[in-house]
Amino acid sequence: GFFQSYAVEVDVKDASNATCLYAKWMMKFLIKYETNSSDYKNASLNLSSNVTHNGSICGNDTQAALLSVQFGEGHSWSVNFTKTNETYQGDFITFTYNTNDTAVFPDAKRKGPITIVVKDTMRPVQLNNVFVCHNADVFEAENVTQIFWNVTVQAFVQNGTISKKESRCRADAPTSAPTVPPTIANVTTASTTTLSPSPTTAPNPVENPETGNYSLKSGNKTCLLATVGLQLNVSQDKPLLININPKTTSADGTCGNTTATLKLNDGNSTLIGF
Repeated sequence: GFFQSYAVEVDVKDASNATCLYAKWMMKFLIKYETNSSDYKNASLNLSSNVTHNGSICGNDTQAALLSVQFGEGHSWSVNFTKTNETYQGDFITFTYNTNDTAVFPDAKRKGPITIVVKDTMRPVQLNNVFVCHNADVFEAENVTQIFWNVTVQAFVQNGTISKKESRCRADAPTSAPTVPPTIANVTTASTTTLSPSPTTAPNPVENPETGNYSLKSGNKTCLLATVGLQLNVSQDKPLLININPKTTSADGTCGNTTATLKLNDGNSTLIGF
């Protein structure tokens, strides 16, 4: 399968040997790197079975919590968590890969560790709640794609006990379509009118999808615009056509200096990322 990787489980203890930070997740990295012949190759970096979590810290009211893991030949990944009086959330994700690992980066032109930092898009989670996201989440920056799935994490654990209260990510939302189109801050969604079939004619399952207008903002400036009609053709036991309805589709994403990500969620477990 595409997502072949080891699951990572980290249980960070405080001075009294009580759990203060817990996480279990899977992740994979896709990296484009330059070779000595000045062309580019794609590398896939998976977690090994031997993972350490040196440098992870519990955090407190004045210090961020840090989840840090090391794996393979000099690779490492970390995320720090900050908290308010009522919530906690991921802040920055730092990923370092080592091109001296010739098994992963054969003939790499640039040698040594390379570090990528991206802003975590995790929404605030109530304290004493565990954050859960089974669907894949993707971060792209500087020729690196980071993919995470089956995530369970709780920072600032109270009384050393992992909570049974879950806060789910948007992608894990129930499959029933909302009765009112969802509203997302800094995102606008608009749809055009399409021809409807006559009352006596059965709907055509392969009709063209409606066109939606989606935009993202960075601060008060629009950083991404997309006008697109989307139809997915899924070939399994039977061909399946899915039209993405802009009236019930919410948009999310981020804009960076060199990359931008647009995520569309139609409320029916269909999540598309560009």
